[in-house]
Amino acid sequence: MTVRPIRLLVPGNIRHSSGGNVYNARLVAGLEALGAEVDVIAVQGNWPDAGARERRRLGTLLGAWDQDAGPGREVVVVDGLVAVGVPDELESAAKAGRQTWVLVHMPVPERSGTAALAKEARALRAATGVVCTSTSAASAVMERGLPRVEVILPGVDPAPQAAGSTPPHFAVVAALLPNKDQLLTVEALALIPDLEWTASLVGSDQVDPDYAQEVRAAISANGLQERVRLSGELTGEALEAEWARTDLSLLVSQIEAFGMAVSESLAHGIPVLVRDGTGAVEALGMAGLATADGGPRLPGAAVPLPTGTQESPGRLAGVLRGWLEGTDVRESWRAAALDARTRLPGWDTTAQKMLALLSGRDGRQS
Repeated sequence: MTVRPIRLLVPGNIRHSSGGNVYNARLVAGLEALGAEVDVIAVQGNWPDAGARERRRLGTLLGAWDQDAGPGREVVVVDGLVAVGVPDELESAAKAGRQTWVLVHMPVPERSGTAALAKEARALRAATGVVCTSTSAASAVMERGLPRVEVILPGVDPAPQAAGSTPPHFAVVAALLPNKDQLLTVEALALIPDLEWTASLVGSDQVDPDYAQEVRAAISANGLQERVRLSGELTGEALEAEWARTDLSLLVSQIEAFGMAVSESLAHGIPVLVRDGTGAVEALGMAGLATADGGPRLPGAAVPLPTGTQESPGRLAGVLRGWLEGTDVRESWRAAALDARTRLPGWDTTAQKMLALLSGRDGRQS
């Protein structure tokens, strides 16, 4: 069965290289490679809190105002950041018989409050179906009462094996945002000045300029200007050059649905430190490595780092010190990362699963 043309509605206000943006772009490329017709529309507005004019335009794109018009020519997929802001329009589209899916990269955080969570619940219930890009995201929305969610994990592009550096080089690949907690990384690095290392914080410093300035100030206050570099957002050859010189990457986000920087790091054979209890742990273990006794073998480590506590910088610094000083630890993590590198799923798998779902080959849609 051939799927109808796909219309993907993405937020026009997210312009940096977020995980959601990368997933959307690679998904589209994969769908088109499979012969699907995909129309990507960047919907302008301050999503998820867009104004009435933007919401009404979104409703038009959904076909929400053509009551009883049937499913329409296209299957519409709406990025979750947009969808949670338009429950009324999604409910109207459902009444009109439109086929509308929601693609959830990151559920609404619990701290957002009752009203925001209620809007999310209405939006997701109005959809034909909900696709989450991680198991942690799916678990979160199902715990809030949604009966069924599909999970389609990100893929990863094959990448050259990283050579590393002397002294060892750390990389944090994420936009400078409070949730990504680059301040924690800087505070931890400041506790190991006696060891040889360098580090790069690779990500946009324009999304939250105030936080970026806090990070710069922390680097200066701790005398790390010669050792920690803020590179800004890198793409293409510049990003590949950064990966090539990296020995260990870190993603210690306070909240993370998956963490595609983790799988990108592993694709280069680079082990990763992530914050335990976040979706980045799923990314770290996605290659399915096992020890001789069948237990999980991680290409790195998931470190318990309680948010907002004084102990977390010291705990992270202790793990970094153990890695820098422990030859066996470095070799073990590196070997696991090189093994994981050959086992990661590609974006073609992601696209195939999405196309099968939207075309009804799972037996639920027609």
